[in-house]
Amino acid sequence: MTLFYLSSLVFGAWAVAVAVCDCRLRRVPNPLVGAGFAAALAAALLHAGPAHLGIGQALAAAAVGLAALIPFFLFGMMGAADVKVFGALGAWCGMQPLVGLWVVASLAAFVHALAMLITLRARAPATAARPARLVTVGARRGTPYAACLSVPALVWLMLQLMSGWPA
Repeated sequence: MTLFYLSSLVFGAWAVAVAVCDCRLRRVPNPLVGAGFAAALAAALLHAGPAHLGIGQALAAAAVGLAALIPFFLFGMMGAADVKVFGALGAWCGMQPLVGLWVVASLAAFVHALAMLITLRARAPATAARPARLVTVGARRGTPYAACLSVPALVWLMLQLMSGWPA
């Protein structure tokens, strides 16, 4: 039971670190992604993670997470770190929550992109002839999709903790 709470704390801290890095830097360093993945596998080896996965389940869910987002990376729609973070989230959460996390993250990314578009349109004079830059604000480019994935994962973690597992 103590390992469950310890691994949940590690997962929560990792997800917060991913969100902060992505929001501040618009990138998630590989060592951070790797540490999260390694911690998820260690928790799975002990059946102590928040989803109570075994190692086979964690690896399978990580593979599904990676495979699901690779096409978006290949078409230039998201960064490699976003794909790797989703794979690590699969190892932490298992397959069942992945679709929900992806849907919520995509809705959050849509709202972010829409807010950026509205902000850019409001700042630019109506007569200014400039190319539309939908995903660039100053030096920050793109939507922090790894953060959009991490926040619903934190909500999922809170729901796991509130459900009382392990009782």
